[in-house]
Amino acid sequence: MPILTLESTCDETAAAVIADDGAVLGQCIATQESLHERFGGVVPEVAARAHLERLLPVIDTAIKQAGVTADDLTAIAVADRPGLAGSLLVGVVAAKTLAVAWQKPLVSINHLHAHLYACQMASGQSVYPAIGLVVSGGHTSLYHCTSPLDLEYLGGTIDDAAGEAFDKVGAMLGLGFPGGPAVSRLAGEGNPKAHAYPRSMIGESGYRFSFSGLKTAVRYTISPPPAKEVSADHLDRQAKADICASFQAAVVDVLVRKSVRAIKQYRAGHLIVGGGVAANPALRDRLREASEKHAFRLVIAPPELCTDNAAMGAIALEKIKRGEFAGLDLDITAGLQRGF
Repeated sequence: MPILTLESTCDETAAAVIADDGAVLGQCIATQESLHERFGGVVPEVAARAHLERLLPVIDTAIKQAGVTADDLTAIAVADRPGLAGSLLVGVVAAKTLAVAWQKPLVSINHLHAHLYACQMASGQSVYPAIGLVVSGGHTSLYHCTSPLDLEYLGGTIDDAAGEAFDKVGAMLGLGFPGGPAVSRLAGEGNPKAHAYPRSMIGESGYRFSFSGLKTAVRYTISPPPAKEVSADHLDRQAKADICASFQAAVVDVLVRKSVRAIKQYRAGHLIVGGGVAANPALRDRLREASEKHAFRLVIAPPELCTDNAAMGAIALEKIKRGEFAGLDLDITAGLQRGF
């Protein structure tokens, strides 16, 4: 019997109906890009209100697409962490309400762990144990994963996440919103060696990341001191492309180096990668090269499962197998997730 999964951690409102074998029977995603574009970033209050307006129609669409009814569902699953407080609340309250109204058990989902589970869904076979790399707008984290639900946090960003740095560089260059994909596209036209940007913490023995200094280095390339305001109006397309390519190369170098180090330290046979930045072509290419050189199996979530979606909520099936259900006192864990 299928489950209904809900996703509302940031600015994507999504629902999916998942069969007990992990097959996606129906899903719907309502994006909010047009709502936040004029602000140049996600506005939490706007995101929460949009979720409130869109969640029920999205659920209805997913259920109709799957050809099921409420009676056919086994459980209601919802992402309760991490994310924007208002956005999470909309999803969790909706899930609780449906659980009561339809008399179904409730399952909580860790959004970051679900990003890695998307690799399991795409693989068609077990990818665990593995080293897991989550690279998204808010998080850059490495895990030692012995199962979908048993993850040891190895380390993560101490300031900006990789995706956040991409978006901010895009904003500084005037590439529109969201900036990350625009930076990636323009980087394909540039010279990755045009600027010698820092690879922060790349030589550390641990697994901490830092992209704030890199972002600042890009800012000074665009508008050197003593300029107080950042403006890229004086740069032509090639100059912008060179900045994007050099910036992207710095981020990718750090991500790949630390992932390979973790593979070796933990003698893991697999590297699984999820999150929005996992869709970046340069990162995917470099990781493939590393997997061939160092002889490990690489599984990256397909692009459609990299961005926020409810299909990866299929990780709830693993909790159901263990009998791990949530009570109606389930609360959200908002903000960035560090250490777990």
